[in-house]
Parts: sequence; structure tokens; C-alpha cells
Amino acid sequence: MPDRQHLNGAGWQSPATTANGARPPASRPPTPTLEEPASSASIDYTVVRQLRRRISEQLTAVLRETPNVSHEHRQAEGERIAARVVREHVDALGQAGQPVSLRQETELLDAVAADLFGLGRLQSLLDRRDIVNVHIVGCDNVRIEHIDGHISSGPPVADSDDELVSMCQVLAMRAGATERSLSASKPWLDMQLPDGSRLTVIYQVAVRPYVVIRKHTLIDVTLEDLRDKYGAIDALLYDFLTAAVDAGLNIMIAGLADAGKTTMLRGLSARIPEDEQYITLEESRELGTHRKRRWVMSLEAREGHGARAADGRPAGEVTISDMIPITLRLSVQRIIVGEVRSREIVPMLQAMSTSRGSMCTIHARNARSVIDRIIELALQHGPEMTADLARRMAAGAIDLIVYITVEDETRLGGRKHRHVSEVVEVGGMHDDRMVTTTIFGPGPDGRAVPRHLPDRLRDQLVRVGYDPRVLTGYIQLGDSNHGTWTTPLLSLTRRA
Repeated sequence: MPDRQHLNGAGWQSPATTANGARPPASRPPTPTLEEPASSASIDYTVVRQLRRRISEQLTAVLRETPNVSHEHRQAEGERIAARVVREHVDALGQAGQPVSLRQETELLDAVAADLFGLGRLQSLLDRRDIVNVHIVGCDNVRIEHIDGHISSGPPVADSDDELVSMCQVLAMRAGATERSLSASKPWLDMQLPDGSRLTVIYQVAVRPYVVIRKHTLIDVTLEDLRDKYGAIDALLYDFLTAAVDAGLNIMIAGLADAGKTTMLRGLSARIPEDEQYITLEESRELGTHRKRRWVMSLEAREGHGARAADGRPAGEVTISDMIPITLRLSVQRIIVGEVRSREIVPMLQAMSTSRGSMCTIHARNARSVIDRIIELALQHGPEMTADLARRMAAGAIDLIVYITVEDETRLGGRKHRHVSEVVEVGGMHDDRMVTTTIFGPGPDGRAVPRHLPDRLRDQLVRVGYDPRVLTGYIQLGDSNHGTWTTPLLSLTRRA
């Protein structure tokens, strides 16, 4: 088995260890600082906009003669015109005594193409594989988080804040089948970019436009990967979680923002048999399972626009809460919700109580607060909902809570560590109290180790070939139990 790795930095990287796997002497890396990355040849974006307008005019004239062309044909024709127009511009500069190198011409053509068909100046950030997160405050404050955890600053992404907003509005219009908008009446935007990254925009209610791009470095991930490559789970957790999926248990994945909940959901989903049909519901598509699985039905919420309907909602709005009831008529066993964040928790619990193998993610500060978070969201459903009813619904619908911990030590000169820290069995209600069993709990270094044998779920796990008794020896070790984690957690604040 290859060495385990830990989810360090915003990407998931292997820790440094000595040849025998021991932790090297503690040393603190330099504190991350904002620094300017090495830049390529300077691009005059005033020229880029001028060339883009010229290309757009010529493309419009050409397509006027051949209406109803495909998007692929339109882009191919645009690229042909762009190459010619840029070449003419470069030739003109050469004749004027301002020669342009082949590299500069290529960069200019790429910038024009990105402005015409892509994401403008944002495109260069998306094309870099060393970047995981980008935070933009106004057009000229660009904070880049790299896979290795260090922070750098990037060049301006627009010449003005208004241009940045206009760029994002164009992206919203290009969102595809699911409508998106960014306007004075709706000054925020959340959408998936063509490469699978997530774009979030807020303006007007902020001092300056605020744009966040979150790149997903792990789209095709399995539970084996989370065990062998990234150190999110150990061998005991792997065996237990694979059995949980095989047994059709309803699983809620919890954790803080950026803990790796969506990645864990992808890993669990990859365990579902390829010929099984299931449904994914998301506010903004992130899971990407429909791209690899033929029978996955991927549904995305739709924003409303214009006047409000009789119920007070924007006309045309379709929420996850709206879609869950109809999915129950589609003859599938599993429903997977990318993230439960509002009143859709109630139909989600209703769906879980009548299905097998459904999964979702939810934000929570720790495993013990997950049920409180469920109740808090359920109370938004309406006056007929009570805390006791929400608790009973959760007790009857959820089988397992998998909690993922993220320890961010980047400010200390370290990395981000992500790992499963708890797996809790939900055992129903007894004497008006919810019964839970911590099957895996935090060990000496915070990573999950066996604590108790499953109770209510035991028979379901046994039926798919899992023997819970394998956990017994580790449970008897008590506080000295390290599970089967094979490499140390290289944390600056924990010393196990």
C-alpha cells in the first residue's frame, strides 16, 4: 500500500517524512506572504478590447448570412477571424517599427480569445494548475491561494470595478441551460464555470465588487484515493464507509467551509455501482458525477427573474426544495444533494426517510452541533415546524453523520490538514431523546479511530459482508488507539 497523504494546503498534498516514515524534526516554514508572481510579457488590454470589438463586428456580419449555427461553428469562425485580425495588427506594428515577438503575438491572441469566448483576464487564472482559490476585492486586488498553501497576489483582472462587474454579468448570461443573473435587483451570483470551478460574485452591497473563484482539484476521486493518496481516511474507515454505501445507508457529511465535504461526497458516490441510476440536486453544479456516469440525473436550481408570482417568489424560480418531491416519482433509490443550507432540509429528510443510500452535505462547527444545525434550518420551513418534529424527522431519516475536520495552519507557516474525525450512528428516538452512537471518534491527533460498535445499523452492514467485530480490538485500546493511520499528522499545534 502506498504511503498515506494528508489534505494539506487548499490542495491535498503528501507530507514530508523520513525514510522510515517518522516525523522529521519540527521546523517552521516561512510565513506565507503576498507576493507578485513572475509575469509574462505585458498585454495592453485597451488593444485587446479594440481587437475584440473588431472581431465581434466581423463575426456578426459573417453569421448574419448563416443564422442558427451551432455554438461550436460560431466559436470556430470567431477563432479564425481572431487569428487574422491579430496577425494584421501585429504586421501593422512591425511596419511602424514596433516589432512583436511570436510569444507576444500568441499571448495577445490568447487574451483576445479569452475576452471573446472565455472569461477575460480570469481565464489565465483558471488555466493555471497551481491555483486552487482566487479572492478578488475590486478589479485590482487579487489574492491567489496555491496548491502548496502559499499566498501570492495577482495582476488586475479588469481596468475598473465596473468592467469587472460587466465581465461577470456576461458570464452569467453564458451560464447555459440554467438561468443566472447579476443585477441591481439581485446583486450576487453563484454559478459553475465551464471547467467546473465555482464563481461567486457580490456587488453593490459591498464597498467594491467581491469575486471568489473556487477551483476543484479533485473531481474524479474515490474512497481508495482518499485512503491511499490523501490521508482523509484510514483502512478501518475505508472498509466501514464502503460497507455503508453498499448497505444503502443514508449519510450526512458535515464540516466547516473548505473542509472537503464535496470531495468526500464524490468519493462516496464513486462507490455506487455504475449501472445504478440516481439523482443529484445542487444549487450550482459542483459534483460532476453526471459527466462520468451514464445514468445519473443532474438537476440544478434555477433563479427567478422579473415580477414576483402570487406566492411572493420571483417568477420562474425553481429551488432544491421544489425539486425533491418530484424526484421521488422518478423510481430511484438514492438522492444526493450537494449542500443543504436552508429550508430544503425538510423535504431532504422526507426523501431520506423513504429512500436508501441518499447523501448530502451540511455546514456545522462540530459533529455534536449537526443535529442543532438541522433543527435550525428546519425551523425556516414554516410555522408548522417545531424543534421536536425536526429532531424526530432527522432521527428517522439519517443513518450516519460523517464529520470532516479541517485544521488550517497556514497562518503559522504550516498547511491545511483535512481528515474524517468522527462517524456517528443515528439510532432513532428513545423517551423523546435522539439516540446516537459514536462509532469513530477523535484519536490522540484528532483523526477518527474506533470507539464503539454499531448498534442499529449492525445487521445492515453484516448483510453486505462487513464484520463490525474488526473494530473490537481497537476499541479496547482506549486512548492509546491510533487506528490504522500509517503516517503521522504533521501538525504544528498537535503533538501526538
